[in-house]
Amino acid sequence: MINQKLTSPVSYIGTLAKDELDAKLASTVRRAKELHIPTIVLIEGWGASGKGYMIEKLIRVLDPRGFKVYSIGAPNEEERRYPLLRRFWSKIPSYGSISIFDRSWYRDVSISRVEDEVPRRELNVRFEDIKVFERQLCDDGYNIIKLFLHISSGEQKKRFDKLEASSATKWLVTDDDRRRHKRYDKYYEAFSEMADRTDIEEAPWYILDAESKKTTAEAIKYIVLARLEDAIAKKETLIADESAHRKDDAINYDVAEATHHNDISADVRINPDIEPLRITPLDGYDLTVRFPEEEYKKTLDELQDELFELHNKLYQKKRTLIIVFEGWDAAGKGGSIKRLTSGLDPRGFEVIPVAAPTKTELSYQYLWRFWNALPRSGHIGIFDRSWYGRVMVDRLEGFAGRREWTRAFDEINCFERTLVRSGAIIVKFWLHIDDDEQLRRFTERQNNPEKQWKITDEDWRNRDKRIGYHIAVDQMLALTNTSYARWHVIEANDKKYARIKVLRTVIDTIRDNL
Repeated sequence: MINQKLTSPVSYIGTLAKDELDAKLASTVRRAKELHIPTIVLIEGWGASGKGYMIEKLIRVLDPRGFKVYSIGAPNEEERRYPLLRRFWSKIPSYGSISIFDRSWYRDVSISRVEDEVPRRELNVRFEDIKVFERQLCDDGYNIIKLFLHISSGEQKKRFDKLEASSATKWLVTDDDRRRHKRYDKYYEAFSEMADRTDIEEAPWYILDAESKKTTAEAIKYIVLARLEDAIAKKETLIADESAHRKDDAINYDVAEATHHNDISADVRINPDIEPLRITPLDGYDLTVRFPEEEYKKTLDELQDELFELHNKLYQKKRTLIIVFEGWDAAGKGGSIKRLTSGLDPRGFEVIPVAAPTKTELSYQYLWRFWNALPRSGHIGIFDRSWYGRVMVDRLEGFAGRREWTRAFDEINCFERTLVRSGAIIVKFWLHIDDDEQLRRFTERQNNPEKQWKITDEDWRNRDKRIGYHIAVDQMLALTNTSYARWHVIEANDKKYARIKVLRTVIDTIRDNL
């Protein structure tokens, strides 16, 4: 069914004089910058519909230090080795800045749909991933303005002919342009479905009649102005609301507060298409298990050799392996990672230690830094701590408000599903030790000059909040243990047992997926 918006494009006309409109738009952009509101303006449309012209007219009003323009073509060979959306996550603006896209992620469900003959099943996945992507950004305060420039087939042909008639502009019309024009009806169908399926409340489509370039450029300014004013009003209301309820949102995880905040079911939004699997709570694991000392070295060598062979197969099949290590402080994450990587080709894996976010990383949606750290296809990425900090450290230390960290469970599930759909294999570990073993390891580190660098005041402070962390971890495991990215709780009181179990789990998961 043809989208009615595309068949009846709208002209947006205002009442301000040009100078007044430009001045008001410029001042509104400055106010949005002051409030750290990030804005994405994406312009889609037909070839020769005037996308470049519209962008040029818009950026004349803006401070050149506050925006970037991206012209999006087909992904190159390097970009194809990552999930489709990664190249766009890397281009989203920081808080207070603007990104302007001449074509965007919608190329993957419009032009690529026709030219690459994308199967319907894959197309549905791409649409869903796009909606999740936009919703996550909007939830984080991003202002997404989606514009489509519409012209008729006859108007497009007339513009192509005019460009080709001049030696100065003839080069602007490519063979691809002419070929696409001949298939106007096919692209019309693709653009119509694109607008229909992704016209969401938080990021609606504005279909513009682009027959008159000057009128359309003015309309775009009015649309951007209106959307910015709306975003500013929402942000000012949110700031006032957060200020009034700051004390109510603060979480102090002593025993009483931990009990009070144990029930989060009313706040957590879980995608109905993603049903977490049941998993045993931390208290249900036997931490007395031990690995026979006399078998350890031989078993370790055999498993490392097996993993080396599987790593080669991953590379040959261009499958990405993502391994996530979470766990209690001093649970042995570093030791497990060392044994995991000892037999691997160092050119084919990377260990990504995740610390507190930098000032730059804090200027983006929290998943931004993890999208940028993903391994290429055929490679292994090992995260020593990960995006799960959002529902643990950020939650308990107050770095994220209640609305933010409860929303994160669903955001993380969708993030991991997108990775798996792109061909990645995900293995997630929680290394579990009991309170007495953690205290013993802390004390050993404190008393050993060669290990004192491993223990910090923050470790001791986190230990004081162990009850709160215990509750948070159980909830994390329960809400993010999915069929495509399972959690594996590793009994780690015995380091040797933990290392062997980690290796076996990785090997079994690779074999199951290959």
